[in-house]
Formats: sequence, C-alpha cells, structure tokens
Amino acid sequence: MSADTDKPNLSQPQGAGPSIESAEGLDIDAERVDHLLIVKAFADALDLVETVNRLVHTQMEVKPGLIVLGLVLDTLTGRSPLYRLVEFFEGRDTGLLLGESVPAGVFTDDTVGRVLDLLFEAGTQKIFSALAMKAVKKYEIPTDAVHFDTTSVNVFGDYQVDQAAPPPFKIIEGYSKDHRPDLKQFLISTLCVGGDVPIFGKNEDGNRSDKQINNTILSQISAHMAQFGVKENAFIYIADSALVNPANIEHLSSSGQPFITRLPASYAECGRTVSEAVGADRWEELGCLASTKPTANRPAAFYRVAEATITLYGRSHRAIVVHSSAHDKRRQKKIERELDKEKAALEKRFNEKCLPEYACEADAKAAALAWASKISNYYDLSCQVEPTCTYAKGRPKKGQPRQVTRTGYKVNYSLSQKASAIEQMKTEAGCFVLLTGGIASEGDRAIDAKGILTLYKEQHGMEQNFSFLKDPAVVNAIFLKSEERIEALGFILLISLLIWRLIERSLRKHVKKTGRPLTGWDNKPTISPTALMVTSKFKNLTILRIGFRRRLARPLNLVQLEWLEALNLKPDIFTTVPGAG
Repeated sequence: MSADTDKPNLSQPQGAGPSIESAEGLDIDAERVDHLLIVKAFADALDLVETVNRLVHTQMEVKPGLIVLGLVLDTLTGRSPLYRLVEFFEGRDTGLLLGESVPAGVFTDDTVGRVLDLLFEAGTQKIFSALAMKAVKKYEIPTDAVHFDTTSVNVFGDYQVDQAAPPPFKIIEGYSKDHRPDLKQFLISTLCVGGDVPIFGKNEDGNRSDKQINNTILSQISAHMAQFGVKENAFIYIADSALVNPANIEHLSSSGQPFITRLPASYAECGRTVSEAVGADRWEELGCLASTKPTANRPAAFYRVAEATITLYGRSHRAIVVHSSAHDKRRQKKIERELDKEKAALEKRFNEKCLPEYACEADAKAAALAWASKISNYYDLSCQVEPTCTYAKGRPKKGQPRQVTRTGYKVNYSLSQKASAIEQMKTEAGCFVLLTGGIASEGDRAIDAKGILTLYKEQHGMEQNFSFLKDPAVVNAIFLKSEERIEALGFILLISLLIWRLIERSLRKHVKKTGRPLTGWDNKPTISPTALMVTSKFKNLTILRIGFRRRLARPLNLVQLEWLEALNLKPDIFTTVPGAG
C-alpha cells in the first residue's frame, strides 16, 4: 500500500502542556490538537454522538456516544483505539474535542468494555446503517454501484466456542488471504458505494467461503439498499471472481440484478474469449484511466477493450475482454519461465529418445523427420542429418587423406521461437475478462465498455479499506476475548473508516468542482488529495485555553486555510465548542 492510502501513523499527539498564569490571573493551557477537530467536525455532521445515544439504551452516567467519539478520535491518531485511553484524554480539553467536558477517567477499560457490550446488544449494523444513510444523503454519494468484498483477519490466542451460547461469528481456522494458515481468523465483509465509502460491514466465520457470503448478501442486498431509497435492481452489484458460481449467477440473472465481476481464468470460456479477441485484433483503445500522475515507480497502465459474448451455465452474458499494459508487464517474467521450461523439456526428450549416432543414414533421416514433426506451441524444431566418421589410427601418408573405417550418422536439432504464437501468448497473458449481466450496450441506461471497466476498477478502493481495517497496530492490540466485543470494535473501525473516506471525498470533490489543485506532499500541487495529507497539513496545530476562552497558538497559514475551505469547514472549529455560552 502506498502512503496515500494507509491509515495515519503519526507520533502521539501531545496532551496539554503545563499551565501558566495570565496577567489576569487565569490559567493558560497549551494543547496540540492536530487534525482531530476536523475528524470531530465530520463526526458531528453525521450526528454520531446523538445517533449512538438514541439507539443505545443505558443507565450509565457517561453517554455511550461520547465513548464512541473518543474511540474514533483515538483510532484516527494512528494508535490502537483501545490502548490507554485514559492517558490519551488526560489533561485534554474534552469540551472542545468531545463537545462535553468529562474527566479522562471515564475512559477506563471497564467503561469502554461495557459500552462495547451495549453496542453489540443494540445492533452494530443498525447503528452503522443509520450513520451511513446520513453520510450518503449529506455528502451526495452516488448509490448506482455497490462494491462487495471480504478479507481475513488473523488473531492470536485461544478462542473457544461456547456451544450453549453460540457467538455471532466463529474465530476458526480457514483459508487465509494473508497466507497464515497456522492462525485462527475471522472474515470481514463490506459493502461500499461511491467506490470506497462503507455502508455495511459484518464479521463472518473464519472458515466461510466468499461464494457462500456472496450468496447470502445477494439475498439481502435489495432490502438493505431500499433503506437508502434505492429501488430494486436500480444499482449495479460489483464483486470479485468469487461471485461466479451456478447459484449466484442464476440468482442474479433470474432476479434481473445488474452485476459486474471478473470471470476466473480457470474457466474454459475465459481462455476461449481472450484468444478470440486477441486473434481478431479489433481493440478499442482507452489509454490511461488513472486520475493520478504516473511516476517512475508507478508507471501509467494503458487499457484496450473488446466486446464479447459468453455462455455460462446455460445463459448468455455480455463480456468485456480487457488488455492492461501493467497486467501484461507483471506476467512477462512468468512467460519467460514458461518458455525456458518448454525448451528444456524439448531438449530433454530429444536427448532421451534420439540415439547419439545411427549406423544407417536412412534411420537417421527417419528419426530427423519424426523430430521435425514434433508439435510445440511456441517452438519450431528443425533437424539435420550429419555424417560422423571414425578414422584409422596413425598418421596418413603424405598427400593421402585419412582412412575412414566407419561412417555413422548423427541427428542435430535447432529450436527457434514462433514469434507470432509467442506474441499472442504475451498479449493473452495481459488480458482478463469482465462478466456482466443486466447492463445494456445501447439505450438510455447503456454503459459502454470503458464505463464497465471504470466501475470495476473502483473495486481497488475495497483493498485500501481492508488495509485500514487490518492495521496490525489495531487488530493485534485487541484485549478482548469475546466475539461480541470484537464485533463492536469492528463497528468503531467502520465509523472511523467512514469518516476517513468522507474527508477524502470532500477534498477531491472540491478540487473537481473548482478545477484548482491543493498543496500536497512537499508543497507540490495535487489533484488527488488524500485524508492522510490532512494529518500532515495540521500537524502540531496547538490551541491555547485561557480560562473558558480558546484561541490558536499561531494563526492558520495559507495552506491550512486552503484545506479548510476544501473541507467546507471554518477556522472556528478549533476554538468554539458548539452550544457553549
């Protein structure tokens, strides 16, 4: 993962410094807040605290929404969200950070654990759906495409299943996407709109297959999207190749649900379709689709596409054959290895089957003819018969040739690559097939091949999200030994991810609307600002608290004001407590 897409990994923000007394006799505290008040502003826009308090019923003195906000703020400093929260809030201006002045002591492990239990009992999916619906509406996030994917999360230690009270999901051995079959795991499944904005997340059994999870999601997704005001079949379901199996394709086709997925290369139809597209050589050139400027380390990928029709499980589907220069490049070393392997195999067979020498020229020619007709996909074999002579011992008389005592015949061979076949193989290696359903190529709601590829490429945002959710500093610090609390922790991480993506989305929407880049890394202009850049631009931002008044230790610089404008925020978020007199 690149730095632009990772979860923030900052040095710990400093708490309040030592108090000093002003000329008026008021205490003055200095506190680093960095970007945390920007996170708080986006949490407020979602009514985070109010929503949690409304849906989670408790008699606790401290409101659960306040604890949740505190966990989110701590998560987005780059730390474990459940690690020394009391220390994190010790001496801090909680009135400014949380909107309510509370002592740091309310964030004990016991209190946080009780709140996590309450979140689970209230239903984390219900609470998150309410927040996601608010985000979709307020930030005008398109819901015409829904992306789905899963990832595995490894855990350490023993997790025993209580048969009397089955947990919400099983932490158990299963296929590890992180290549750690020695560890137990659970899965995280998510749905995203707008490319990478999460609207649903759930923990699944560690041994459950993606095909099964897809099937379950497909039976529920229409009802889930209806909560967002999206009509049935009015969105495109996008998932990876695990979606492709008879039950899922039949469900999608019979229900009329539009979808885009990648056809597994193991399917014969995939190889046939790619081979025909490469042979026909009727590509539509799309060029570079990346929005970011290519670099030496990350060169641009160029795409070309060809329309095709595929018959799968008795149904005809529209398909797009895609050739990617980047995909092609990644396969080159493998292709060279395959060519070397076939060449070595041909040489071995020749040496095993062909005699070192034949006594009869006719036999040698027959052997040469047999080898010349050997079939190879990528090599032409040519054989020649060459006489070999055995000479008498001793030195011949002057002026006379050496005496030949025996004449044998040797078969020599040479291998030359079939240029056209190898070129086709290399081109095919750079191809993959997108399988679609319910998406027309003509008409009012038609989507062309470029549009289909662009939608599928947004699936990459899911991988970035999983990198965030699986940050080792968070996952490995889980002090919880119950699946219920782990699910509640996942809810905290999903809220944090939602806010992180909304920040990034707001920045990019501003750049697109104004046509003006922002000042990015190394003060260079960027048209693809990231949420991580926010942490850099507001690092070391310090607030002075003088009695009940707050002010910036230093005025905001022009770059900070530029970024605040892009986020549609005002500078007073750093000094004003909403609702305070």
